[in-house]
Amino acid sequence: MSNTENTPAANFIRQIIAQDLSAKKHSQVITRFPPEPNGFLHIGHAKSICLNFGVATENKGLCNLRFDDTNPEKESMEYALAIEKDVAWLGFEWAELKHSSDYFEPLYLFAVQLIEKGLAYVDSLSADEIRAYRGSLTEAGKESPDRNRSIADNLDLFARMRAGEFDEGSYLLRAKIDMASPNMNMRDPALYRIRKISHQRTGDDWCIYPMYDYTHCISDALEGITHSLCTLEFADHRPLYDWVLDNIEIDCHPQQIEFARLSLEYTIVSKRKLNKLVVEGHVSGWDDPRMPTIAGLRRAGYTPKAIRDFCERIGVTKKDASIEVAVLENCIREDLNETAGRAMAVLDPVKVTIENYPDAQVEELSMAKHPQNEAMGQRIVPFSKVVYIDQDDFADVPPPKYKRLIEGGEVRLRGAYVIKCHEVIKDDAGKIIELRCTYDENTLGKKPEGRKVKGVIHWVSAEHAIDAEVRLYDRLFNVANPGAEDDFTAALNPNSLEVITHAKVEASLAKAELGERFQFERVGYFCLDHNKNNQFVFNRTVTLRDAWTV
Repeated sequence: MSNTENTPAANFIRQIIAQDLSAKKHSQVITRFPPEPNGFLHIGHAKSICLNFGVATENKGLCNLRFDDTNPEKESMEYALAIEKDVAWLGFEWAELKHSSDYFEPLYLFAVQLIEKGLAYVDSLSADEIRAYRGSLTEAGKESPDRNRSIADNLDLFARMRAGEFDEGSYLLRAKIDMASPNMNMRDPALYRIRKISHQRTGDDWCIYPMYDYTHCISDALEGITHSLCTLEFADHRPLYDWVLDNIEIDCHPQQIEFARLSLEYTIVSKRKLNKLVVEGHVSGWDDPRMPTIAGLRRAGYTPKAIRDFCERIGVTKKDASIEVAVLENCIREDLNETAGRAMAVLDPVKVTIENYPDAQVEELSMAKHPQNEAMGQRIVPFSKVVYIDQDDFADVPPPKYKRLIEGGEVRLRGAYVIKCHEVIKDDAGKIIELRCTYDENTLGKKPEGRKVKGVIHWVSAEHAIDAEVRLYDRLFNVANPGAEDDFTAALNPNSLEVITHAKVEASLAKAELGERFQFERVGYFCLDHNKNNQFVFNRTVTLRDAWTV
């Protein structure tokens, strides 16, 4: 782990927990991460994961993974399994795997308690009528005609709702709180609605499902959660969280604490909007490497360590702020600079024939897998008469201070010899198809005598090179705050993906494993996405430097 992981930065949540433990308010810290299984987790969820699991681990406590699965229309086991995979991949272990659906029976019985206390009622207003009765921020709401229905009638109707006697939308169970409250969440909020949809875990056992605000606080209490950590948009929901727990017969009352959610520039962290990108085909799926999902970041080559480091660096505050995406990119650059093996790849190859090199000779050059990490060992890179270099490493008309290859000029091939170009072969369209060069056989690992050669370029042996597809991923949006656009899809970056089908990579990558990360020297950091029938596909994780810096 990084130093930031070993010594977590102090923040107001850690301070609250430390004070609670010091005052012996709790004997053990218990937190939870409660995603809804209606999509893949994104980088914003990673912040919550790191916080909830982190503070539990730091205090020798426990953290549960709990699925808020109360909306079966939009949820699936596919999403639940993807979430489990992402949390585990980030390096965290949950104490218990829970589901809100585990508590459907006690949740129902607690609702009955509220009815019996005269604190909940069955309402027959339509959704439009409820909105009209609710009032506004400047005008009090109006009580439903059903608000004073008798306890006996409410119990009967609620039981019949559960039995499936009524159509969807015909009845709703609401809390009886205060229709004049300045907090809109306290104006008789919904507790249960009728939804005749099969649930992925409970099947057709239920046709009424509890609302999130009602479910969440009770689930926390049933699990003995000590600190219920959530983002700032739930601050106005905290009075309802407390009201429910104060008015049912339950021993535990967790403390809800809100923190600022993650807002990342050039990115959208809304599952609804991310789902729109997937459904409309703007991306290849939830795990598209351009997506800010954890699955997408994984396919792009991001490491758990880099994501955890990013979450620690941005910190936990009470004020929303937009984080520069460069902070996330720098975290993965720093990690891969230390851990990724080196290799050479030519993305836009041009043939170089070394005319004075022996025709059948092949040299096996030994190069370090990592220049600063001797423990990673060496790799063998074959060198032969014909090699490929990148088109960009040759110029007919060189710009000022150009240090790469020109006709009549010399350059060193990385880890190999100095070559000199003496002839340029072009096709009828004027495109360079071959460079004819000579090499100085006395320059392997040595400086050429009597002259300075400043340029060093990468290469691969044509005979031994591996054909590869290289996908150059860039930021998905070309504006810093795409969520502010009326149509956020209009802000999509048309250059967010460039597919190169004719790249050549060095032979040492033949044994690369799926997901293995490399620095392609002078090009960027890449990850092996898949290898089917010896067809290698590498995804660019990040450039060597921030290409968006002005």
